[in-house]
Amino acid sequence: MISVDIAIGSDHFGYTLKEAVKQFLLELGHNVVDYGCKDCEEVDYPDVAFRVATDIRDQKYSRGILICGTGIGVCIAANKVPGVRAAVCHDTYSAERARKSNNAQILAMGAKIIGEEVAKKVVKEWLESEFSGGRSLRKVKKIDAHEKALNSTNHSTNGGV
Repeated sequence: MISVDIAIGSDHFGYTLKEAVKQFLLELGHNVVDYGCKDCEEVDYPDVAFRVATDIRDQKYSRGILICGTGIGVCIAANKVPGVRAAVCHDTYSAERARKSNNAQILAMGAKIIGEEVAKKVVKEWLESEFSGGRSLRKVKKIDAHEKALNSTNHSTNGGV
């Protein structure tokens, strides 16, 4: 497996699993940038998810991992950042397909849903999978085009805001 720089973040519900996944990534030889949270004190998941997703969009890192209670909240927040594709995965098949079919740059997991050992297997599968292109490329391009069209419409109707 090739070493990559990975952005990781969580809210307070995901803190313990984030720490375990971070250690696992380091053991695999990856560089990990931790966006928090730094302990189990309450944190709003959108704040962490937006920062990770923005840096993924800006290509500071090629991959990101976000963890909250269910994975759903961080996934929704990350997907609000234009150009980002995040997927909630709690099994290896979903993790593989998130990369191969959907070119998801961010893996989202729920600490209240998935255990540490399964999370490690999901992360490993997601990291080892690459976008396959082919028929999936056409579909991902349609999603990207729709997003761009929405963003240009929003900018023109909001006075460029």
